Amino acid sequence: MKQLFILLALYAGTLLAQQSPRPYQLPAGIKMEKDIAYIEGGDEAQKLDIYVPETPGDKPLPLIVHIHGGGWRAGNKFPCPVAAMVLKGYAVASVEYRFSQKAIFPAQIQDCQAAIRWLRAHAKQYNFDTDHLGAVGGSAGGHLSALVGTSGGKKAFPPIGGHSDQSDRVQAVIDIYGPADFSTVVQQAAEDKNVKNIFAFNTPSDPYSSLIGTKLGDKAKADAVSPVHYVSKDSPPFLILHGTHDALVPYAQSVQFEAALKAQNVPVWLQTLPGSGHGGPAFGKPAVIQLMQAFFDKHLKGADVEIQLVPEADLAVQPPKPVEK
Repeated sequence: MKQLFILLALYAGTLLAQQSPRPYQLPAGIKMEKDIAYIEGGDEAQKLDIYVPETPGDKPLPLIVHIHGGGWRAGNKFPCPVAAMVLKGYAVASVEYRFSQKAIFPAQIQDCQAAIRWLRAHAKQYNFDTDHLGAVGGSAGGHLSALVGTSGGKKAFPPIGGHSDQSDRVQAVIDIYGPADFSTVVQQAAEDKNVKNIFAFNTPSDPYSSLIGTKLGDKAKADAVSPVHYVSKDSPPFLILHGTHDALVPYAQSVQFEAALKAQNVPVWLQTLPGSGHGGPAFGKPAVIQLMQAFFDKHLKGADVEIQLVPEADLAVQPPKPVEK
């Protein structure tokens, strides 16, 4: 249990897993297969890592797909902050994708969906339960996880990488402070009374407009990249985690996303972390980690558990100091 908390607590900082100076040590009982190409002859970034038990079982395992953050232009699939979920009866895959400097949207979601189809196509080899697959990510990875969830099965993006006979749908999503609507993010950032957003929108330093290759005022492209645009009654259950003092992704993005999901009667839980920014120690508290596991246990394992949000008072922290542009 301690190892599980340590690894999942890496979400306490946006890129803490990648920035840690300590050598990464895989917990005992887990084996990893690294840098598997999910598109044959594809880009160097189109690879994934797989984590499974050292001792295989007879029963196929539900699969958690981790998508890393980094503003769609940085970050790394390794180490994977949810790898220790293998110790809780899951298989885990951590997906790399092309960055916006190399290929603008929809390359990123096409890569993630190609990876999901590849994973389903190789389910027997790795003992995956293809009927129970979840996605999780933070920041840009939260956005891509949410987009995987809401656009899955809709053929909204031209498929790449083959395995067209396989589904790209997922059955549950944990979205950790991911952007949900590129059409409203500028206004929401301007109206946020808690914090000043650090980005100069619609400039080369802005990861949002850099992702779509044009200014955020382009409604067609902003809608195409926005998970909220694809919400329907068929969307999978969502758990959303977001701090109220996020200077990179307005907290209002998740409030809006929750409302859109509820309007379609999609099961959704928004865990608010008062005072937290884009990450922070509250995201690594045991109660938050237990909430995440309970969510996946319910929707990927069919566990008879009730999803109960953590009381906000238990997660409240001193807000971060304002960051000037």
